[in-house]
Formats: sequence, structure tokens, C-alpha cells
Amino acid sequence: MSETQTFSTLPILPLSHALDPATKPAFLADLRHALLNVGFLYLSETGLPEQLVKDVIKECQGFFQELPLEEKERIEMKNEKSFLGWSRLDNETTAFNPDHREQLDLSTPHPVPGPEAPLYHNLLAPNQWPAAQYLPQFRPVYEDYMRRMSHISTLFTSLIAEAIGLPADSFSKFFDTNQQHKLKIVKYPEVDVPDLPANASELDRKKWEIKRQGVGPHKDSMLTSYLLQASNQLGLQAQNAKGEWIDCKPIDGTLVVAIGQGMEALTDGVCASTTHRVLSPRKGEGARYSVPFFQGVSYDAQFEAMDVPADVLKLRDEARKARRDDVEFTFVKGRWGHLGEATLMNRVKSHPDVGERWYPEMLKQIRAQQAAAAAPS
Repeated sequence: MSETQTFSTLPILPLSHALDPATKPAFLADLRHALLNVGFLYLSETGLPEQLVKDVIKECQGFFQELPLEEKERIEMKNEKSFLGWSRLDNETTAFNPDHREQLDLSTPHPVPGPEAPLYHNLLAPNQWPAAQYLPQFRPVYEDYMRRMSHISTLFTSLIAEAIGLPADSFSKFFDTNQQHKLKIVKYPEVDVPDLPANASELDRKKWEIKRQGVGPHKDSMLTSYLLQASNQLGLQAQNAKGEWIDCKPIDGTLVVAIGQGMEALTDGVCASTTHRVLSPRKGEGARYSVPFFQGVSYDAQFEAMDVPADVLKLRDEARKARRDDVEFTFVKGRWGHLGEATLMNRVKSHPDVGERWYPEMLKQIRAQQAAAAAPS
């Protein structure tokens, strides 16, 4: 097992190098290595205006620090079918345990679907925005940021295609004309947890990790996601092939890019979707803030592997020997007719309060499956 396949640091790729013909070949080679062997990277020199990034961070922290509880409750996620809105602390679950975070889910704007639309089109709309009387710049700042991130994610996806030997527009057929993208703003409060002793048992270590679970071990579901770390604490970690958790420390001027399960499925496993988690900050470190942007794909898309060149598939086979896959894979071929069905099921699983109100039969099915899986054989 080579050192590159069991990464101990994340590569840093300057997006500006992809725009210069002189530096683009080296950028694509570095990107191919990151896709095959890491599945996580820092993207620098993105072209995002520095002031906009500062405003995004300011408005993120302002939402959690200044907005009254009654205003948050007015825009609570369970009020709508779309899974867009505010979630209380410990309300979302990952890997069967509550995530110790408070968050607001937003998306690019879309009309509310009509009654004839598939059920999973409920995910498209509506947004729930905090009132302008409390945060007058919040909505314009985040709409601007999502517009710009839409362009960056589309560009980066085309570069992924080129890096693995496909035409730059290979993924275009999986996007809607007015593609929905999603974004969260997240606060991870401090937790009062002691240091883990060096001689701790495996059971004690797992208990300690659950107490510090900001978000549990998971893989992102779509194609690519882009995390703006909006405060300076450690917490985000990616898991390498040895099972080691590698810190993804905040670096000014960068976004942390994660490859999603959708990208892994479409590329027949060439692009690695990497397990990651967030540990909550400990007492005295201050709350941790982050702003992840999730590139969307058409909910009507059907996931079939693309025609990746044979030489790249050979590289994939070598990289697969060292990959770690201990998280449930969402896009199993044949399980779902459309991406939207899998996405809606995952959202109900993560937010059962929304499921109880709007999708009770689906939630009942999920709980039956979970009970069957937990039953002794």
C-alpha cells in the first residue's frame, strides 16, 4: 500500500492554473491523482471576491449569534416539504447518532412544483429566509455566493472530466437547465469532553467520538461539494485507507472539495468518494462555523457509469486496493429509478421530523429497514 494511497495531507490545487494553457496540463495531472487516491483537496485561487467571502462568514455567524429563537422557528425545516430551512441542535442524524450542530439549509431559487410533479421534486422549493429586519444583507450575500459557486462547481466538474480522459462537457447531460444547488450554514457548539487516554479501549474511543460528533462519518451524495471553513478551529477530518483520520485544517483563501458518491458512481469508481466527519470543538475553543456548498444534479437523472478510458480504469483498479469503504453507498445500480428518489429517501432518514410531517409512509419504511438490520440474525 503506497504512501500516496494512504494520504496524510490533502493536495492544494490553484484553480487559476486550470485557466492558463501553460499550467493546465500539470493541474489536470495533479487533479487526476487527487481523484484516484484522495477524494479530498483544497482549491485555492478560486476567483471568489475577498469581500464576498468575508460577508458570507459575517452573515453566517450573525445568523446564529443575533437571530431570535422565534425567528428561527418561523423558518424551521419541518415547516416545508423541501428540507430547506433551520434545523435545531442535535436534530439531524448521521451513522445512527445525532449531529451536534445547528444549521440552515438553502438552495438556488426554483418555483414550487405542481401537483403532477414526482414526489422528489418537493426538494426543489421553497427556501425559507430569515427576515430582512434582522439580517438585511443575508439573502443578497448568499444568493450572490450561490450564483458564483454554481459557476465554479460547473467549471471544476468539467476539469474532472478532462482529468480522467473524458470530454469537458461529459457531465452536462446530468444537469438541469436551471440546476438546483444547495448550501448550508452550520454552527458546531463547544462540547465539554476530556482528552481521550492513550490506552483507551476501542469501545471507549467510539464513545468519545460519539460525544464529539459534530457530524458523523459519511460520504457526500452528489457530484462535488465545496466547504468554506468560516472559523479557525480544527474539526473536519478525512479518513485514509488505513482508517486514520486526517485533519483538514482551515487555510485562508481555500475551499475544501469533497468528491461525492454520485461522481464515484458515474465514473465507474475512478473518482474516490472519501469518508469524512467533523469533531465538535471542545470547551474553550469557541464555536466552529462552516459553509458547505453542494453541487446539484438533475433529480430526474438515472445513474449509469460513463465510458471512462481503459488506461484510467486500470489506475482505478490499483487505487481501489487501498480504498476504505465502510459507509453505506447511496447509488447502488438498480436500486433507484432516479437520483431524486435516493436523495429524498436519504433526507427523510436524516431529518425524521420532516419525514413524520410530510413523508410518513417513507419514514415508516426506513424505520422498518433499520429495525430489520439491527435485529440479531
